[in-house]
Amino acid sequence: MKIKKISIFLMFLFFLPLFSMSQNENVDLGMIYKIKQEGLKNSGIEDLAFWLTDFIGPRLTGSTGNNKGNEWAKKKMEELGFQNVRIEVAREFTRGGWDNLKTYAAITSPYYTNFACNPVAWTGSTNGLVKAEVVLLDVKTEADLEKYKGKVSGKIVLIPYVPTTPYEISFEPLASRLTDAQLKDLSMAPSSQQGGRRGNFDFATMRAQRELRVKISEFLVKEGASVILNNSGTYNIPRSTGANYTSGSKEPIAELNIPNEDHGRMERLLRHSVPVEMEVEIKNKFFESPSVFNVIGEIPGTDKLLKNEVVMLGAHIDSWHGGTGAADNASGCIVMMEALRILKSLDVAPKRTIRIALWGGEEQGLFGSRGYVEKYLVDPKTKEHKPDFDKFAGYFNMDNGSGKYRGIYLQENEFVRPIFEEWLKPFADMGASTVTMRNTSGTDHLSFNSEGLPAFQFIQDEIEYGRGYHTPMDTYERLVMADLKQNAVITASFVYNAAMRGVKLPGKPAMKPRPETERRMP
Repeated sequence: MKIKKISIFLMFLFFLPLFSMSQNENVDLGMIYKIKQEGLKNSGIEDLAFWLTDFIGPRLTGSTGNNKGNEWAKKKMEELGFQNVRIEVAREFTRGGWDNLKTYAAITSPYYTNFACNPVAWTGSTNGLVKAEVVLLDVKTEADLEKYKGKVSGKIVLIPYVPTTPYEISFEPLASRLTDAQLKDLSMAPSSQQGGRRGNFDFATMRAQRELRVKISEFLVKEGASVILNNSGTYNIPRSTGANYTSGSKEPIAELNIPNEDHGRMERLLRHSVPVEMEVEIKNKFFESPSVFNVIGEIPGTDKLLKNEVVMLGAHIDSWHGGTGAADNASGCIVMMEALRILKSLDVAPKRTIRIALWGGEEQGLFGSRGYVEKYLVDPKTKEHKPDFDKFAGYFNMDNGSGKYRGIYLQENEFVRPIFEEWLKPFADMGASTVTMRNTSGTDHLSFNSEGLPAFQFIQDEIEYGRGYHTPMDTYERLVMADLKQNAVITASFVYNAAMRGVKLPGKPAMKPRPETERRMP
């Protein structure tokens, strides 16, 4: 009996910190009320959305549009009354500057039809309007290239589509929201087979395909092909991609991504020995290698002991070049700007500094946020902490499209679970109450989380994200304004709570690295 009582007592001591954390997490409901009123009744979301999408246009990393977007964001932050607003260098960008000036492609034989297409970023131009035969390059190994020697000079080369899974008609809705059952499942501890939102990839196969593609490109350059055509996207919408180009190198062959429907039609014609001819004109501009920049603004802290600590919120401002980067990720930028606008309009005096960052170069490898971490928080070579590391009080990111928040990913940081559960309670009637231990990947919070810092991304409804992102469809029409208004309100609440807490949000304790010999083989 005594042993049982001791065990119960020890369990009580173990759970006491988490219990106390939850009980002592005071949420200023008066301020939450004001945030809701300001954010839902006086929202600036639509206005911000227009200027960053329709007015600014595409914002490919290193492009003229990207620089234009940064300048607009800086000016807008200043108009909204943010302080210490600046555009600062995050990292150098070796691919260099690139703008697409003109793109046209059409089949001219066996009949005429033009179609949507998107040049591969950092590829070259055609020599004016090219009118040529289309050649199907049926290559599965490097040895297969031999049979095309002397046969592709001046030709338009169609690269066959090698799907990982065959295209099938889907009977599921194009747009969807997370169901109660899905949210319940998400809130449960993940199994070893479950990953983040982005899913799992066969990296070995992907690497082999890329290596073969490099050999194909080298061969086509040597043989003098005029244009390369790739299969990319469905619904007659091409996806955007970029070439692995280094500034100052010889310009690559002009290369186009065309939709599955048009690519498939030409491939089937050629495999049935029906000649296909096209006309293509692409005009791209290369310019001096720029840097990747971040746009930063603040509401300074007011507490004499805590004002040097920083709560951050952010999203990436760069996009691809096909559309106007609305859902990916103007949506995140305007939500973060609106969240800070709400707090500024309420004349909040946060204890800690609240800092917004619109990151550059996310699509090319988290360049902006990684550059920030390297500059202010952790030395990239020695891994030693810089002075601002201990002043970092949390980061909140948005980059999952236009859908409304349904909760938050903890990135396995169980210490913040009771805190965030309390912070979400005022938003349960908005559908945002799920807290999951799981990780979500593929965007800027990882730059902070990988260093053990408390950094988080919100759970969002998918809406039609998979259909539109990285395509010409990613425009203002993809934005669900009511959802974005709710997101701004919840974001403003979270950063306000983080800025006003007596102590910083807890990070994950550092784990002692295990020797390589002790690690279990996968």
